[in-house]
Amino acid sequence: MTTRFEERLNQILPRLISPDVLSNQGAGGEIGFWIFDYPPEEEMAMRAWLADVIEPGLRKQVPAVRFQTVDLFQLVVDLLDERKLFDKACEMQANKGDAAVLASLRSVLKEDRLAARMTEKLDVTQLDLLIVKGVGAVYPLLRTHTLLSALHPHMRNTPLLMLYPGTYNGQSLSLFNTLSDDNYYRAFRLVS
Repeated sequence: MTTRFEERLNQILPRLISPDVLSNQGAGGEIGFWIFDYPPEEEMAMRAWLADVIEPGLRKQVPAVRFQTVDLFQLVVDLLDERKLFDKACEMQANKGDAAVLASLRSVLKEDRLAARMTEKLDVTQLDLLIVKGVGAVYPLLRTHTLLSALHPHMRNTPLLMLYPGTYNGQSLSLFNTLSDDNYYRAFRLVS
């Protein structure tokens, strides 16, 4: 783990509990969508920091920060399981390849449907913060910028933090620092 990455990790919790994040102040009237981008090779360290520092730190606040963490990969697997499509998708991938399974699942995994499902299931109106992880694991099934756009009408006043394995420069997302996503201007970098 690099010193710079460690310094940025140490800034996450203080930023998350700050009034400008939790009450959407300083976000230019936009819903507080925040992105913490990090080197993809630090995925395991990021997961550990979330579980060992961020989540316990949010619970220790007085009053406690009401938050949920959603794993996009698990959300997709659960949805496919509920629709009895997971095993079929795995079989199709083995027999026909990635392109065939992606094409067949596209209508089931539409970002607007997932956004509605996620926010209803978690009742985001009762949360102070929603944390989204698993962005890298769910690629190429979901497109990050499309999911974020689809979440906007559902989040109301609940801020969102997306943990992003790649780079976000305030205008565009680059998953794994190699794959360019479309421009996305409605989120703010949590930590520079």
